Amino acid sequence: MRQGFSKHLGWVPVAGFALGLLAPPCPAQETPYPSPETTKAELEAVCRRLEESDNPYFGRLPERRAEEAAKAESDPRRKVPLLGLLGYELIRLGRFDEAVEHLDEARRLSAQGELASDHELRYNVLATLAMAHLQLAEDQNCIDLNTPASCILPIAPEAVHRKPGEAKAAGDLYLEALKQKPGDVTARWLLAISRMLSGDYPGGVPEALRPAPDALAPEAPFPHWTDVSTAVGLDAVDLSGGAVMEDFDGDGLLDLVSSSWDPCEPMKAWRNDGHGGFENVTHAWGLDGQLGGLNMVQADFDNDGMPDLLVMRGAWLGADGRMRNSLLRNDLKRPAGRFVDVTAAAGLAYPAYPTQAASWADYDGDGDLDLAIGNESPVGTTKPTTLHGRTGRPYPSQLFRNNGDGTFTDVARAAGVTNLRFAKSVAWGDYDDDGDPDLYVSNIGPNRLYRNNGDGTFTDVAPELGVVEPAGGSFGSWFFDYDNDGDLDLWVNRYDASVAQVLASYLGLPAQGGAPVLYRNDGGHFTDVSAEVGLWRPSLPMGTNYGDLDNDGYLDAYLGTGVPDFQAIMPNVMYRNDGGRRFQDVTFSGGFGQLQKGHGVAFGDLDGDGDQDLFEQLGGAFPYDGYRNALWQNPGSDNAWIVLRLEGRKANRFGVGARIEVRVRQGETRRSVYVVAGTGGSFGGSSLQQEIGLGKADAIERITIVWPGSKTRQSFENVAPNRYYRLIEGRAELEPVEVPRIHLGAHRAPGPGTHDREKHPS
Repeated sequence: MRQGFSKHLGWVPVAGFALGLLAPPCPAQETPYPSPETTKAELEAVCRRLEESDNPYFGRLPERRAEEAAKAESDPRRKVPLLGLLGYELIRLGRFDEAVEHLDEARRLSAQGELASDHELRYNVLATLAMAHLQLAEDQNCIDLNTPASCILPIAPEAVHRKPGEAKAAGDLYLEALKQKPGDVTARWLLAISRMLSGDYPGGVPEALRPAPDALAPEAPFPHWTDVSTAVGLDAVDLSGGAVMEDFDGDGLLDLVSSSWDPCEPMKAWRNDGHGGFENVTHAWGLDGQLGGLNMVQADFDNDGMPDLLVMRGAWLGADGRMRNSLLRNDLKRPAGRFVDVTAAAGLAYPAYPTQAASWADYDGDGDLDLAIGNESPVGTTKPTTLHGRTGRPYPSQLFRNNGDGTFTDVARAAGVTNLRFAKSVAWGDYDDDGDPDLYVSNIGPNRLYRNNGDGTFTDVAPELGVVEPAGGSFGSWFFDYDNDGDLDLWVNRYDASVAQVLASYLGLPAQGGAPVLYRNDGGHFTDVSAEVGLWRPSLPMGTNYGDLDNDGYLDAYLGTGVPDFQAIMPNVMYRNDGGRRFQDVTFSGGFGQLQKGHGVAFGDLDGDGDQDLFEQLGGAFPYDGYRNALWQNPGSDNAWIVLRLEGRKANRFGVGARIEVRVRQGETRRSVYVVAGTGGSFGGSSLQQEIGLGKADAIERITIVWPGSKTRQSFENVAPNRYYRLIEGRAELEPVEVPRIHLGAHRAPGPGTHDREKHPS
């Protein structure tokens, strides 16, 4: 575990991944489908257990112990660090006023006597106190007085804090902290951010401490997108979690679902009302009893035409994270009229391992979707191991074969894909173009590429193909065809940079390493082209996904950045694919530089205009660090497009894994756009309808699809662009679909302070 995950400013000792000893007991099941009340009670027990533990994220015991120790100590040399630790714990739990009180006392004591010469101690006190004020500033302004521009870098005039006092205090404290550690990159960055938020930049920052003049300049021009979440009724406040954009109720419009890794917080669901807003249907859809979940992905596991949901739990919590996932069957069109928890009946409930990584594909070609889950094995060994004083047991990754009757069988051991490494992402893709999907597993540790042997077994070919890197730590990953040459390339997000590395890059200082890795597929072999395509900036991407921002037919990438560290205040990142040649950072020009920690990311056409909008579930890991969802509305372009709604007959119902080629003509030029049907990247679920940009195409000459499993091949000639179509396996003609155009936010008046709940302390 990297130090930054559980250590802040020197106060907190490093904690290991294995944070507990026992999994929660398997609840007795009287029926195969527990009632919503039973499910909620089961998950509430997990919530209470974590709150009353020493868990470094949600536990209350560390704060109580720190308070007792600080009260009992009278010697300033020992009392100041204890007050600092207490301040840290109070910030973690969102009790900022109390934190400021204790940290002010620590500041006073640290300036007296021999402690005044302890620069490291004084820096820690000042920086922690500054962070408390900065978090109070965020609560008062970015949440309570939210505007569409709030907390987005570069800070627009309308995003300057209307209540600037706390941000001013934070800036003053960072200036004082820099006298103790003049070269500290993190304090320099947070000083600049504080002054920008209070309206005192650049004058309030000495010239030598400011970011370089061009460090925050846009790399390339791009149309500005606007966050309309408040205007459409989506501005719930959560910690980090999952996001899915899909038509769950079958009315032809895309809905939204989010989760939070807070084990006490229920999922949320919003139905697209077709009139520019979203209706909160969490209770109506039976999701208010589903607590926690750091990631989600949708799939029609039972081929009934209604997309279901898989919720993943327990990530980063070691043995404390042995809480079951949830497979939620979509019964909105059945008498139940809600999502039904079928996890136990399907055979997915136990054994429960910590995870946030899962992906669906028909790996055996039988026409239904199988499920790969990447679990977090503490140290990647096959024997129990002691780590930081606690025992961690190996947690194998799982491969669940769909039995076709609503149940699954774990065949990971027989298939050779148990991994036994700390998995953060799993992604399916037919990299060798042999007709069956292969499995990439991104680990904290060497990565794996399991080639599908076509007989139910897999072989790890990552070493021979050179795709084990970044072995020091990677996170989200996906297969996509970034250069439209017809084979699948591989994007892997590094997660081994330090916070200081990332912030240095935004100050204009040298920053090496930590950038995403892009492997170009050259006929089944891979070449690292990251530097060649312009991926140089270190980042710490958590939630990530890809889509086509401008309908040019080349897939772009969005990185929701962050790390469980108070000081990790950095912009989320948007990369535009410039014709398959280079990725341009359009974060600042496009308005995507949200400073809050980003997680679940989903692309999809919410308003029926043929381009993809962007939904992001924002929030950090600690109880204090919740934030509003964001919905960026695409301002549109004059590029052509087509949307295909796939319906498999022999293949799985939504055609997940289908290979699609759209051959277009622009004047005398012809080119192809290639996509693979699915939900996109590995943290968030984009719509299963295939939204395909076509650039300046004058005409679609041919659409070719190869269905997964059945390998049925179909072609459609001379298709009109800028339309929605239903593409049914085996049917000779495309079926046009009428979709209403929606003006998002048309019937709602945006206003500050109207969100689903306040941030609340644990």
